[in-house]
Amino acid sequence: MLSRKIVLILAFFCLVKLSLHLIADSNSGFQGDELLHIETGNHPSFGYMEFPPVIGWLAFIQNQFHSSSVFVHHIFSHLASFFILILIALITVKLGGKSKAVFIVLLCVLTAPAFGRGHQLFQPVVFTHFFWLFSFYQMVNYIRTFEKKHLLYLTVGLGLGFLTKYDILFFIAGLTGLLFFKRIRLAILQKDIWKYMLLFIVIITPNVLWQYTHDFPVLDMFARLYETQLDKLTILGVLKNIIISLNPVTAVFWLAGFFYMLTAKNNYKYRPIAFTILISIILLAGNKSKAYYFYPAMITLLIFGSIWFEQKVLTKRKWIIYPATTLLALSGIILIPFGLAVLPLKTFIKFAGIEKKDNRYEVTYTEYYSESKWEKTMLSLKSVYDSLPADEQTYALIWGKHYSQAGGVNLFRKKYQVPKAFSYHGSFYLWTAEEGDLPKTIIAFSNGDARIDFFQTFFNSVVAVKRIYNPYADDEKHVWQTIYICKEPKVNYHQLRKEFKNRVFE
Repeated sequence: MLSRKIVLILAFFCLVKLSLHLIADSNSGFQGDELLHIETGNHPSFGYMEFPPVIGWLAFIQNQFHSSSVFVHHIFSHLASFFILILIALITVKLGGKSKAVFIVLLCVLTAPAFGRGHQLFQPVVFTHFFWLFSFYQMVNYIRTFEKKHLLYLTVGLGLGFLTKYDILFFIAGLTGLLFFKRIRLAILQKDIWKYMLLFIVIITPNVLWQYTHDFPVLDMFARLYETQLDKLTILGVLKNIIISLNPVTAVFWLAGFFYMLTAKNNYKYRPIAFTILISIILLAGNKSKAYYFYPAMITLLIFGSIWFEQKVLTKRKWIIYPATTLLALSGIILIPFGLAVLPLKTFIKFAGIEKKDNRYEVTYTEYYSESKWEKTMLSLKSVYDSLPADEQTYALIWGKHYSQAGGVNLFRKKYQVPKAFSYHGSFYLWTAEEGDLPKTIIAFSNGDARIDFFQTFFNSVVAVKRIYNPYADDEKHVWQTIYICKEPKVNYHQLRKEFKNRVFE
């Protein structure tokens, strides 16, 4: 049980974190990937081309509100971030931390931009953090007690984590570190481990079968990801991103936590836990993972670092808690707006010192400006749709080149009274018609990554009718969106699916 003091500390941080997320909801729109995740809720399944099914199940529930508001589509993200803080506090206490350790680790999490944006957006990230930490908590409990129930909870947590995001496999691989310790190895083998392995297989089988029946598209996605992004990463570059995104001040704690968990002599139970974390980090680094893949493991290091700070530093110099807290808080005030839209867009531009260049402000985080961007986009699409003859309006559809474009149209289309959108990008490919002829008129739109010749491949007549300028784009190809009216299709739906079968992630 948590002491009253720790409960009050936890309640304070939960309240502050939730308040920051709600403020961000009011200041922001949707990040592009969120629009795909929201659309998956209209097609609940045991799998999708880029990720496992949990995000779709959650989206299905949120979609029952029939709302396009940011708050509604962040309900589960906010709940998960709330429970993440509770798990962090529980783990800290289980590992020997007291109130000051809980205070420090929660302050580190609150002031890290990575856990602002990562826990704000409706993406698998926040939910995999939850299941990673839930599983870690059950592992700690099992090592402390060897009770069967914790193996059961651990198995369920890992299974649901797998159905949330495949990077939980790095945590599962890290669990092999427990086998290096005889007493734990013998305990596990005596607990009918095969039953838990079978349960895990039962939980993940529907998704594995889905991937199998669809020729494992997730492997194609990872291959494309390595080709375009991951192979260009360096360990030093990723480490730099981790330090910045976690708030450079917190590096003192997670670096100390890394060494403390490996060298602590007064707590022999730390060693097997340390091995699991170390193996996970080594495998993440070896697979050229992006910085955000490391974040759940970094939280566990922060927990150890806060315990080190409480047990090794504050016992000798209690006064250090005050400058440490001040430094973390001040750095957080500066850095939090770079992870959460707690400031209005124009205020953030001034705060971040973003200067106008080539007649635009280069804002990295799309959710800061996406609300105004989508308003302009939908109004433009509506004006193009309204310009069509009545007989063409009846059957017209919208083709979004990128899944975020199709997802945005489908989320907002009822408000603007425009047709449904389709796409052959990402999981949207799954929801396109398999047979039949295209309508004689299609409204298509794209960023700079697809020009008029892309659509001319499929239509005899393609006319660019509108261009939408984005004054906040940080990438040249996102400066302009172009809307086309496409007529006289050269292909039917079956031919389009065949054409894009191996181009889903382009």
